[in-house]
Amino acid sequence: MRKIMVSGANGLLGQKLVTALAGQFEVLATARQDALTVQVPGIRYQPLDITRQADCKQLVHGFQPDVIVNAAALTHVDACETRREECWNINVKAVENLAAAARRNMAQLVHLSTDYLFDGKQGPYDEDDTPNPIGYYGKSKLASENAVRLKGVPYAIVRTNVIYGTGEKVKNNFFLWVYNSLRAGKAIRVVTDQYNNPILAEDLAEGIRKMISASRYGIYHLAGREYLNRFDFAVAIADVFDFDKELITPILTADLNQASPRPMKGGLKIDKAISDFQFEPRSLDTALDFLKLQL
Repeated sequence: MRKIMVSGANGLLGQKLVTALAGQFEVLATARQDALTVQVPGIRYQPLDITRQADCKQLVHGFQPDVIVNAAALTHVDACETRREECWNINVKAVENLAAAARRNMAQLVHLSTDYLFDGKQGPYDEDDTPNPIGYYGKSKLASENAVRLKGVPYAIVRTNVIYGTGEKVKNNFFLWVYNSLRAGKAIRVVTDQYNNPILAEDLAEGIRKMISASRYGIYHLAGREYLNRFDFAVAIADVFDFDKELITPILTADLNQASPRPMKGGLKIDKAISDFQFEPRSLDTALDFLKLQL
């Protein structure tokens, strides 16, 4: 049985990854916390701070994984803009640590990246489009991709965008923010000029599982099927959960005065993943119905 180590296992994607990989692989889950948030039968857990190079090397040397999946990152876009040293330590230096550790036994490094690598002028983007990040978060993720390539380990870079869903003690995501706000009868303002193709966390985890099972390498874009703006996404959530759509006010990104610039027309083309390992994300309505059953 192939061995997989997952970093960031207590985040939304990390929780879904551990669940998706269990049974088919021997999985070691890691995160900064003392314990694994979601208990999955047969999954081992060990705390790990991936910003500590020696700890990464020690754990990887002991476990000897065939694959390391890095689902840990600082993804708060404005925080990355204002706390650049912290962003670089987590999003770049920690990735260098994992890549160096992976090289000891030439484990494949599966690294999560983002559509914020692109400037958002002509999205959605495919794997061959040239990155041109406009904010520090995107710049850090591009640097992390380069760090993976330069270490000389077998790798797969998985670019994604707007991961949504629900989990145990997970930080807020767009879906949870809209859901919790509208459920409480709270009015929200949502932009109409930012376009992406959001993906359910379970679908992203399953896509990564399929990619690893098919022994695929290189760059893959994994995202949802529908390309839409954030306002329309919020309205779709309201429709499925029978919330009051009048609580959602359309605005422009410029109205928010955010610390970091955003790519307006981002998003990712997923044809390569569909062709190479039969990636099958749910439709938006089907994914929201799935979350409705969970909640």
